[in-house]
Amino acid sequence: MALAGALCQTLLAATGFTNKNLRVLMTGLLGTTSYSTGQMTYDLRRLRLNGLIRRLPRSNRYVLTDDGVRIAVFYTKIYNRLLVPLTAADQPQAPLELRSALKTITQHVDDYAAQARLPRVS
Repeated sequence: MALAGALCQTLLAATGFTNKNLRVLMTGLLGTTSYSTGQMTYDLRRLRLNGLIRRLPRSNRYVLTDDGVRIAVFYTKIYNRLLVPLTAADQPQAPLELRSALKTITQHVDDYAAQARLPRVS
């Protein structure tokens, strides 16, 4: 979640970012100082291989692809507008329609994971 939030920073989207820029944002969002350069390099590589970022030629800067922007914004919106309120203990229970939709989504994700033989996470 922190990585998606860091990628959504307006300045990063406009100017591009480096390993160091993104790592500073990540440590702030995670509230830790233990996010290493190696971890950031790994995350950048995974994002690049999945087509969410691309490296600018002859530089160490990266920019988000169109898909990267859409996924980062979508994921951040879902987290902030849906998951946080639904899991907050002091919030009223979600409407029946929303709970039903979430149950359906959960079932589809579970079915997909089972077909892909991914381990079940509680």
